[in-house]
Amino acid sequence: MKTDTDNLQTKIQRTKFFLLSLLSGIFLFVAFQTCAMDVSLKPISDKLKVKSSETRWISLGAGYRGSGLWTENLNGNLNGGNYSNDNARIYLNGQFSEHLKFEVNTDCFFCNNTSAGDNPRMSYNVLDAIAKFEFNRYFNIWGGRMLVPTERGELSGPFFQATHDAFKTPFFSQDFSTKFGDGGAGRYGRDDGVTFWGNAEPKIVPGTLGYAMGVYRGLESTHTAGPNQGGSVLTAARVTYNFLNPEKNPGYYTSSTYYGKAGDILALAFGMSYQKNGAGSLAHRSDFLGFTGDLLFEKVLPRNLGVFTTNAEYKQFYANYSTAAFSDKDCFCMFDGKSWTVTGLYMFPTKVGIGHFQPYGRFTSIQPNRSSNREEIEAGLNYIIDGFNARISAYYQHGDLLMKGLNYAPGVTGQALDVFKISFQLQI
Repeated sequence: MKTDTDNLQTKIQRTKFFLLSLLSGIFLFVAFQTCAMDVSLKPISDKLKVKSSETRWISLGAGYRGSGLWTENLNGNLNGGNYSNDNARIYLNGQFSEHLKFEVNTDCFFCNNTSAGDNPRMSYNVLDAIAKFEFNRYFNIWGGRMLVPTERGELSGPFFQATHDAFKTPFFSQDFSTKFGDGGAGRYGRDDGVTFWGNAEPKIVPGTLGYAMGVYRGLESTHTAGPNQGGSVLTAARVTYNFLNPEKNPGYYTSSTYYGKAGDILALAFGMSYQKNGAGSLAHRSDFLGFTGDLLFEKVLPRNLGVFTTNAEYKQFYANYSTAAFSDKDCFCMFDGKSWTVTGLYMFPTKVGIGHFQPYGRFTSIQPNRSSNREEIEAGLNYIIDGFNARISAYYQHGDLLMKGLNYAPGVTGQALDVFKISFQLQI
């Protein structure tokens, strides 16, 4: 029988073999060359733009993310693997005048559900539909279906993350649900509502203060099921302070890295979300209150020594419904407890082939109040070809997040497994 030490050594050897195989494959695929660091952040879609004037234009873009994954089975061996279509998006942006703009994005919902009996079925639908009234840097209004301002992870979206498999901590209402209305609270971090945002320099402390806040539909229950019988709405807000260089993103969106192109970044942010009767079931309901704090630190090392990036996040959710709600079919069983995650990345300055190598490590801990704790470690290697527009990632994960999933009911069990993934991201 293998000891815990033997198992640990086996996992370490697997990780080394996996990363060395990726390195060897890339070296064989492209010729070795060196040059100064040059990682673009600007999408090709800027060229897919039709302009009638500087304030009247329309642009088109697209994005795709996919992953091949191999999971340890109950016998301790890796399965045959499968491929997942993570996202397939089309972007449409435009501007009618100096102050009036719009944004429409679509995505493939449940992309991998393509068999006749799959439920829910795969669909290609509206992700964002936003009318934008932008007056100045201090005060702007967006209305429609959009990201709810809470945490950096959501506001960066899947395409502007530092790692491919980024969403590890429990979701807020708008991402916990899979539909709008009649028992749902949004999808992919989006909800219908109004957001006010802007930024300024307070001059009390050097840096830039950014804010975003709004009112949204939130969880909507039917007359016979769900906790929100009174029809209360969801409110959310986020405040960010950039102590060094400001982050330059559209609206209140964020990125989880800038690959050193924005200079030194130190951003500290706090977010919250609240909805009366926003959790539980009709018979066992409670209010929902969620807090989050996140930190982005990115340092461009002197003498062209590369770029170091750290992302950290802490969440505290309050959803004090009875444990009896977990047995109710209409339960909107929001997470109740605390969680945190931290990621460290280093991008080498030397270009190898057509891109830059960026090794990283990550740790995540989720601690529900009524269920078992769950943790995961991740070690990976990004190959940055063109910033967020072209990237390949290979990584190893070990923990019980996969087996325990999003079920935070009492008595949930699940073993720790090894997972290997190779992921791809392209945007135009």
